[in-house]
Amino acid sequence: MFENLDSVVDKYHELEHRVADPELISRQKEWQKAMKEMSDMEPIVKKYQEYKKAKQELEDAKEMLESESDEEMREMAKAEVSEQEDNLEKFTEELKVLLIPKDPNDEKNVILEIRAGTGGDEAALFGGDLLRMYTRYAERQGWKIEIMNSNDTGIGGIKEAEAMIKGKGAYSRLKFESGVHRVQRVPETETAGRIHTSAATVAVLPEVDDVEVDIDPNDVKVDVYRASGNGGQCVNTTDSAVRLTHLPTGIVVTCQDEKSQIKNRAKAMKVLKARIYDKMLQEQNDKIAAERREQVGSGDRSERIRTYNFPQGRVTDHRIGLTLYKLDQIMDGDLDDIIDALNSDYQAKKMQEV
Repeated sequence: MFENLDSVVDKYHELEHRVADPELISRQKEWQKAMKEMSDMEPIVKKYQEYKKAKQELEDAKEMLESESDEEMREMAKAEVSEQEDNLEKFTEELKVLLIPKDPNDEKNVILEIRAGTGGDEAALFGGDLLRMYTRYAERQGWKIEIMNSNDTGIGGIKEAEAMIKGKGAYSRLKFESGVHRVQRVPETETAGRIHTSAATVAVLPEVDDVEVDIDPNDVKVDVYRASGNGGQCVNTTDSAVRLTHLPTGIVVTCQDEKSQIKNRAKAMKVLKARIYDKMLQEQNDKIAAERREQVGSGDRSERIRTYNFPQGRVTDHRIGLTLYKLDQIMDGDLDDIIDALNSDYQAKKMQEV
C-alpha cells in the first residue's frame, strides 16, 4: 500500500549525508533548507519503518504458524499474528494521517481580525468577548499576542480589531476559526429579560513573507492622520496613525497603536499583505469550490460556524455538530476540545482521499 514511500526513505538518507557535509554547513541557507526538508520527512520515514517491521514480523509469524507442528509454538505464533495485525492496522492509519498534504501556512503566525456584525452594541460587546477569548487561548499556548488596531465602543465592546498572534503552529490551530460567530444571550441593557441574537465575524489570516506577496508601491495610497481614542499624551497631537489603501483591490488597512508613524506603517503593511494573500487564496479556492465544500473551515465567512448560547451554557459548532456545555471555560480560552475536534474531522475527510 505504501511501497512508493521507499523513495522517500532513500531521499531522507541522502539528506542525512548532505546535512553532515561541512561544505553544505558553511552555506547556512541551503543547510537550513535541507534540515527543514529532513525534519518534515522524518515522522513519515520513522512510521514507515515501524509499518515495514510489523509487516515483516506478521509474515514471519504466519510462516511459523503454517510450518510448526508443536502446539505450544503454534499458540505463540497465533498470539504474534494477532499482535502484529493490530500493529499493522494502527501504523497504517497513522501513516495515512502523516501523508495528508500539509497546509504550507500551518507553522505561520496569525493575523486575527474580529468585526462586530448584526446586533449593534451587543454585537460589539460580543466582539470584545471573542478578542478576550482568543487572547486567553494564545496565553494558554504560550504564544505572544499584540493588538495592532482596535476600534472600541467605550462600553467594553469593539467594532473591529486586529491582532498579531506569534507562536509555533498558530495558524494550524486557529485556521478553522474563520467565519460568523453567533451569540444568544440577554443583554445587560435588556430590562424585559429577552434573549437577543447577535453576531461577529472572525478572520484568521496567515502572516506572509515579503517574497510571497509583491506589492507595487505605486498601487498603495498612504494617508496619515492623528490617532484617536483612549491613548496617552501623543493621542491627537501627532499624525502617527496610518491608513493604507491598495488601489487594485480596494483593501483598506489602518494602524494607530504605535506612537511612531514608521512603526504603524510597517504593521499596516503586514496586515495589507496578509489580506491580499488571503484574497489570492480565496480566488484560488473558488476554482475548486466542490472540494472546498467538503473541507472543514472553507473560509466562507458568510457561513455561521458557531453559536454561543449563554442561557443554556452551551457552545455548538455547526460544521461538525459538536455541542459542549462548558461555555464559561470556552470564553476563558479553553478552546482545545473544539479545535481538536475540527482538526480530527478535517483529517478524517482527507484520509478518505488518501
